[in-house]
Amino acid sequence: MTDPIVRPMTAEDRAAVIELLAGSDPWKRLGYQAGDWDIYFTPLPQGRDSYVVDQNGNVAGIAIVRQKFLLGDYLELLAVADWARGKGLGGKLLGHIEPIVFGRATNLFACVSDFNAQARAFYKKHGYQEIGPMPNFLIPGSAEILLRKTAGPARKS
Repeated sequence: MTDPIVRPMTAEDRAAVIELLAGSDPWKRLGYQAGDWDIYFTPLPQGRDSYVVDQNGNVAGIAIVRQKFLLGDYLELLAVADWARGKGLGGKLLGHIEPIVFGRATNLFACVSDFNAQARAFYKKHGYQEIGPMPNFLIPGSAEILLRKTAGPARKS
């Protein structure tokens, strides 16, 4: 077994990424299905940094970063396959992305569903602060919580 590696996503990863997302929560609870992900990944997301974590030739996780969101970048998607959770792969993805983002911006934003206690704890462990909820953002009766990790103020007076 080789160590997992983070690499840019390629078109060859598309089917594995869609399968990973369509079969896991919170995406299922939020109503996303394989067809939604097929649309999102056709073509591969443009104008974004897209990475996968590769575990022995299998896509174990995905991260997509949109540049220039508020005064930073936005982690548009972060997911780890159910079979690969608890092995530090989400942290490995963040460890790859954050130096890139903080090399060009002072903030990295993300969102997490209010019902996703595991993801909320994960982001807190990695230094993200909960900024505030956006009620009824994706599904009725649930909020998406805006998160921020910062390297300091955008302006240094």
